[in-house]
Amino acid sequence: MQKTFVRYTLVIITIAVSFILFINFLFTMRTFETQQYNTFYTKIEQVIHTLENNQAELDIIKQNLDEDYLIRAKAAAYSLAQLEEMDVEEMEYLANLFNVDEVHFIDEKGFIRYSSVSQYVGINMDDHPQTREFLQILESDDKDAYIIQKLQPNAAENKIMKYVGVAAKGQKGVVQVGFEPTRQIEAQSRNTYEYIFSKFPTDIGEEIFVVNRTTGEILGHSGGMDREFNQACYKLEELKGCTEGTYKEGENGKMMYVVSKEYEDVLICAILQKDILFQKIWKNVYYSLWYLLFVEAAVILLLNYLIKQKVVNGIHAIIENLSAITNGNLDTTVTVGGNKELETLSAGINAMVKSIVNSSNRISEIIELSGIPLAAFEYEKGIQHVFVTSGLKELLNIPDNKARGLYRNSVLFHQYICDITKTPIEGETDIYQIHDSQYIRIHMVESVRGYMGVVIDVTKDIMDKQKMQYENTHDQLTGLYKFRYFTQLAAELLQHMQKGKLCAAVMLDLDDFKAINDTFGHDTGDLYLQKFAEIMQSMPSDHFLTARRSGDEFCMMVFDCGSKLEIEDCLDYFYQVLGKISLVLSDTKSITIKASGGFAWTADAKDNISDLLKHADEALYTMKKDRKGFYLEYKKEE
Repeated sequence: MQKTFVRYTLVIITIAVSFILFINFLFTMRTFETQQYNTFYTKIEQVIHTLENNQAELDIIKQNLDEDYLIRAKAAAYSLAQLEEMDVEEMEYLANLFNVDEVHFIDEKGFIRYSSVSQYVGINMDDHPQTREFLQILESDDKDAYIIQKLQPNAAENKIMKYVGVAAKGQKGVVQVGFEPTRQIEAQSRNTYEYIFSKFPTDIGEEIFVVNRTTGEILGHSGGMDREFNQACYKLEELKGCTEGTYKEGENGKMMYVVSKEYEDVLICAILQKDILFQKIWKNVYYSLWYLLFVEAAVILLLNYLIKQKVVNGIHAIIENLSAITNGNLDTTVTVGGNKELETLSAGINAMVKSIVNSSNRISEIIELSGIPLAAFEYEKGIQHVFVTSGLKELLNIPDNKARGLYRNSVLFHQYICDITKTPIEGETDIYQIHDSQYIRIHMVESVRGYMGVVIDVTKDIMDKQKMQYENTHDQLTGLYKFRYFTQLAAELLQHMQKGKLCAAVMLDLDDFKAINDTFGHDTGDLYLQKFAEIMQSMPSDHFLTARRSGDEFCMMVFDCGSKLEIEDCLDYFYQVLGKISLVLSDTKSITIKASGGFAWTADAKDNISDLLKHADEALYTMKKDRKGFYLEYKKEE
């Protein structure tokens, strides 16, 4: 009987709850639409109010600045009338005196005769619309004629300036002052739709935009202008009828709730996805549903108090604790009483979780005993907790507080590992750089259940490998490329040379190096070689590839040049720098490093680098034979 009573009671209450929810849905939908309309109307009014306030501020600033600028221009005109001779320094003094950026005097022919900006002297004011406007003062008979020009790029440098011109005193001409109107530009920037929308808060899925009432062009949008506005909710003819709020089709066919208002020559509009609006409605219905279900549940609970109290509630508590454990909270302890069976079940679950934690700890202890810089991790799909061995955070260079968060969230941990493994170091597939002095190898395996991985510190191996690679390719004394590696790189540059470009092989030999070595010793000779190498390394890397061949012989590749003249310019620059460097040989003697060179150039990417180097060597031999201290181009004998 109890079950039958409960069954019928449940049916009746369920029907009543459904009817109440339906009425509540209709009422809530109307209420939320009205609230959304009022919200949009208020925000549109705020946008209008901001526009009007910014415009008023801009007008006041412009008026005050125009009056101030005109006073300074007239004061400059009176000061210039007192001067017999004017030069750039005098004009700069006047500019500083009147706190302006530029001062110019324009003669009766319309040319700038004197200026605080030297490069402006001689400009013909009739050559550009921006400067031509001030010629009206020369044509006027009014001694107090003036022009205050609006903000615009100037003719000389295309720089945003504001110029004020007045009739000169005592002679025919125009005195012009220029300003960089920071305040006015800043005020104008605050009165743009882009600026206002950037400071104007919008909710999720909400958009505010402005449409020209004549052309239908979108003038500003709270989400930026880098998109197409082809949907009905952005069309002028559709928006005109949305003053009371209505629905229009938006992107991907989604319906949008739209409210618009006319202001001057634009429509200010606000829209919100219908889905989001209805999410609010459904959320309200959802809360109502839970409230009603709570009432329904209370009635049922009164009929089944003993069963719920002694059995069902205990089972639910165990399920909740199991859910927490499944999500990775292994510190959770199941403590459910009420009867002997539930207590036994709780104790069994706690023992199982403790065994899992102890297994992870034992693995960490075994790895630590091995002395190998290694750590492991494992996590299953759908489970939050990540099982890791000790030392993982040190190998991955993770701070303690961040490590705790990652270990409790397998999704974040997986993303963290994926971010690291996106960029292996060059030449390797599973080795990654953690910071400047640490490298690790990560090996991760995916299974149906989840992921397992091993992290090993390979810093010493990588550093040894990099050191070996450097020693194999670079000269130990000078730090330049070795000749063999240089020829490999030079051949690649030649092979990939673009059409229309030239390159040249250059052979160099230090002049009188043997005498320096014999006179001042090998240490000084080594310093001589190192100083010459420093000069070679200081050359621009986008045109020079440098190397030491052997002894006092060096070589270069001059590449990516547009002509032979450009190659010679590069070599001339090298010799200019070389000629400026002085090397102290002893307490009483210092010399300038000198070297002889020969070069051979080509425009054909199919040429052989060995041939070029050979020809450059021949040119070097000829230079050393005839004279020293400069370079010579290889000339093929007829």
